[in-house]
Amino acid sequence: MMKAIVIASFGGPEVLRIQDRELPVVGNDDVLIRVRAAGVNRPDVIQRQGKYAAPAGTVQDIPGLEVAGVVEACGSNVSRWKKGDAVCALISGGGYAEYVAANALHCLPVPHGWSFVEAASLPETVFTVWHNVFQRGQLQRGEHFLVHGGSSGIGITAIQLAHAFGAKVFATAGSAEKCAACVELGAEICVDHTQDDFEPRLKEQGVDVILDMIGGDYSPRNIRLLRPEGRLVYINSMKGSTSSVSIRDIMQKRLTITGSTLRSRNAAFKAELARAIGENVWPVIERKAFRAVIYKTFPLEDARKAHELMESSKHIGKIVLTMIE
Repeated sequence: MMKAIVIASFGGPEVLRIQDRELPVVGNDDVLIRVRAAGVNRPDVIQRQGKYAAPAGTVQDIPGLEVAGVVEACGSNVSRWKKGDAVCALISGGGYAEYVAANALHCLPVPHGWSFVEAASLPETVFTVWHNVFQRGQLQRGEHFLVHGGSSGIGITAIQLAHAFGAKVFATAGSAEKCAACVELGAEICVDHTQDDFEPRLKEQGVDVILDMIGGDYSPRNIRLLRPEGRLVYINSMKGSTSSVSIRDIMQKRLTITGSTLRSRNAAFKAELARAIGENVWPVIERKAFRAVIYKTFPLEDARKAHELMESSKHIGKIVLTMIE
């Protein structure tokens, strides 16, 4: 048996309860990970509220999309990993628990010198940013990149990776303190959206790629900011999923508007994404051009408090759960 945080019913943070559960079944392509730390992400909150169901065939009532820990057992088809290996993994659910089964091809080694807490902050954000900014958005060295929500887990990852790969980085965030953190991580300009409108501030700069998790009334401003051949990539719509934009501007500037969600993609896609990240991003981490930004950790039994902090949006960087010893 193991301890796990369960969504007892849909609602506020108080619906998260710690329960005893049976250990996960390990498939032929899986590894069983003894979880040492689990990242907390906005999709976990949305799932708890009943607005983001786990994919069919996956753990339905235990949230958690990224973990770091030690391999305890391997399925019959697994050759890369062995018992005792330190890994971090992207999973489709079940991370808020002492053990989780993960597809072996969705695991990456814990970077040299990194703690389990730091490593647990990587998979969900790095997988999301690499796919959306560098694959879908095709960000190139020397281009201008803007990320909204720059102090979030996604934001701090996008800023650092875009900067490391030679882009000129801009961001928006919700306070002077958050903007200062974004600049420290590599943004040349960060606009405090509570005090200023990002469009006029960045108009002279122009932007080639925008990563937007806000939506709503940000959309027409994004369109106006983009240079010819610009790319706008959506990963969430926190201010609303509908908006009015100028189709003429899109046509005249030959813009590309796209977006994606990661959790529902198939295992083969995530395996190829993990391979590309291991090849392109892990060397950046190993040469210390990227660092973990951990705002606060909570023991597993305090997952409710972790969700309350996530919903307050007071954090800068990642919130991580640590396992009961």
